[in-house]
Parts: sequence; C-alpha cells; structure tokens
Amino acid sequence: MHGPPLVGWALVALCAAAGVYCLLRARPGAAGERRAAVAGGDAVMALGMAAMAVPTAVLDTPPWGHALFAALFGAMGLHALNAARADPGPHHLHHAVGAFAMVYMALAMAVVPAGAHAGHTGAGHPPAGTPLLTGLLLVYFAVYVVRTVAGVVPVPAGVPVVRAGAGRPEPPAGAGVATACRLSMAIGMLVMLLTM
Repeated sequence: MHGPPLVGWALVALCAAAGVYCLLRARPGAAGERRAAVAGGDAVMALGMAAMAVPTAVLDTPPWGHALFAALFGAMGLHALNAARADPGPHHLHHAVGAFAMVYMALAMAVVPAGAHAGHTGAGHPPAGTPLLTGLLLVYFAVYVVRTVAGVVPVPAGVPVVRAGAGRPEPPAGAGVATACRLSMAIGMLVMLLTM
C-alpha cells in the first residue's frame, strides 16, 4: 500500500482479523454449505486485502505481484458474478464489486512510480488510478458502510420502527459478527481507495 505505514498496519490487522474469523466460519460443519462458501470467499477477500495493505516500506510488491493480485481478485469477482446468477442476492454482487475494486487498485498500484511511495505522490506524479472510477468506488463503499451501520445500530426507545419483510426469519447465530467483518472490509476498502 502506498499510504502512511501506520494506516497500512492498521488495515493489515483489521483485514487479517476479519479473514481469520471468516476462515473459522468456513470450516466444515460450522454452518450450512452455502454460508460456509460465502465465509470462505470473505476470508480470501480479507486476507488478500491484508496482504495488499502491507506498507511498501516493509514489502515492496514486485510488478508481477500486482498482476498476481489482479488475477486472484479477478477470479474471485467472476466467481461472485457466477454465484449471483445461481443465487440472486446482494451479497454476491457486493463481493463482485469488492473483488473488481481490488483488481483496479492492484493495477493502479502497479503503475505508481517507485518514488511515489509512503503516502505522497511527489512532484509531477499524479495519484494512482482514474479519479472518476476511484470516486465512484468511494461512493459505493461509503453508502454500503452507512447502510450497514444503520441496519446494525439499535433504534432508540419510543421511535416507531417500520420493518420491510415482516415475518422474515431471524438471522443465524454469528450473523452479527459476520456483518461486522464485512463492514470492516468495506471500511478497509474506503481507506485503501483514499490512499490512492
């Protein structure tokens, strides 16, 4: 990551913790087959984000490393799109957007000049990526974070609550922590996009 080292290490810790938790959820017998597959995808995404967030002062990714990240996340994005066709739902599409955002960041980081590391691009070096696409991704993940937080934060007493989909089944045990993991990954995406 080309941002400040402290931010990079905080992202590494956040994404690695989310990835380890998702790995534990993905183990056989931990949940239904579908939930375990989703948790496995979340784990790969979070651990890949942690690897990409390692500050360049510690580990400067070689040019082929960025291509490897782009290929990994590209395959994850295609898998998520395929899963969305078989099982329509917002999670698969969100996963695809996240994976393709990581492809974009990996490719953008590959073209950043060597002197443009450590959080500043230097004179004559434009920021990595395309400002319009970076801005659209920032808006997407910001809206995702706000909507997720709004769905998790308890409503104060006395405020009428209108719930869409009455009679919806209760979320499975551990869904709150899984939501927190996805929320932390979305916040990590925001930070990574901001450091471009």
